[in-house]
Amino acid sequence: MSGGPTGRGRLGPCARALFGQRARRRWLHLIVGGALFMPYWLVGTLVVGPFADGPAMFGGSPLAQFGAYGVGLPIAALTALFPLTRPMSVAAARALCGVAPDRFAEGPARGRAARARTAGWFVLHLGTGALLSGASLALPPFALAVAALPFSPALRASELGRFWHLDHPWLVWAGPPLGLLMLLALAATAAAAGALLAAAAPRLLGPSPADRLAAAERRAAELAVRNRLARELHDSVGHALSAVTLQAAAARRVLDSGTDEPGFVREALTAIEETTRRTVGELDAVLGLLRSGEDDGALPAPGLNALDALEALVRGAGPRVALTVRGDLAGLPDAVAREAYRIVQEGLTNAVRYARDETVTARIALSGDALEITMENPLPGPGRPAPVARPDGGRGLRGVAERARLLGGTAGAGPADGVWRLAARLPVGDGAPPRGGGPR
Repeated sequence: MSGGPTGRGRLGPCARALFGQRARRRWLHLIVGGALFMPYWLVGTLVVGPFADGPAMFGGSPLAQFGAYGVGLPIAALTALFPLTRPMSVAAARALCGVAPDRFAEGPARGRAARARTAGWFVLHLGTGALLSGASLALPPFALAVAALPFSPALRASELGRFWHLDHPWLVWAGPPLGLLMLLALAATAAAAGALLAAAAPRLLGPSPADRLAAAERRAAELAVRNRLARELHDSVGHALSAVTLQAAAARRVLDSGTDEPGFVREALTAIEETTRRTVGELDAVLGLLRSGEDDGALPAPGLNALDALEALVRGAGPRVALTVRGDLAGLPDAVAREAYRIVQEGLTNAVRYARDETVTARIALSGDALEITMENPLPGPGRPAPVARPDGGRGLRGVAERARLLGGTAGAGPADGVWRLAARLPVGDGAPPRGGGPR
């Protein structure tokens, strides 16, 4: 008969279920539970000892041992109510139970229901583990002794042999298969207990509605951080590429025209150098945040209250930018200064891209408790082609509106009176009144 492969196929799953890696890990998990139960059992022996006949610890009667076991379980349930019990239980179950990690809750147990479920798991783990640990310690030596009866006269003459009724010689040879059955029964019991714990783990250690809400809030916060970093990259890199393209195109046109204007070309190359150097620094800072996965609320952007940063921004946009600043910007709150800088940067990027050779007008005014930013560039006339829009429609103006809205302000852009106008108004509070200033 050619039943070998079929037989191995039937035997393989059974062997894996009893002795495979998952079964061994679950067995180890149960033994860990038995070890954790030992202090509670010792306390139980102290409680049961005065009522037991003979020594209560280790050498007592089975009734005393199980009495100590029964006393220890409620004590374990009480200690499991502490919040940190769940993280420790989850760590052990995740490593040894063979359950998908995403089915467990994260962090300490919060709320009465979560603590009750954790206590139920703790009692189930320690109680089942204690019984199986005791069987794992006691049954294998007994099973081996029974299996060795036919081969050891000393064993046959011992109390075990007398208990086995060796006056019937054929009973001696029942020892080896019976000992093997005992070991297999122990392995099957351990596998069944491990499967029981694995099935109960997601129900008792899984996330509660409060845990799911906290996880959703964490994901929303992480998404908000990624969106903020994406806006920083878009504004910084997009502005730099636009400014560099415009400066390089202007320098090329001067060189192609044959006019002797080395100063203009030198100024354009200097602006390209400053823009790229500043942008590389900002890019490194943002990528550093992405690598570390941290966000301290202070994204790496220059502030509008730094006059040199504002002048470098305008200089990098090109020579056809008329900037007017009214009010002292040095007292702006950091958040307002940072977001206003990005709004000005995005506004200049869009304006100089579409203004072609026309002058872009930028006005920044600190008036009362608000910072007002206005940028205008002429719309294409009847004889001039309209600029080609990007295929994705761009995200810059949408980002401007988001930045203003986050600060409690407003922003809008669109055609008005023959020009394209971007206007933003950002509240700065009562601590930044306008002081002096004038056209720059």
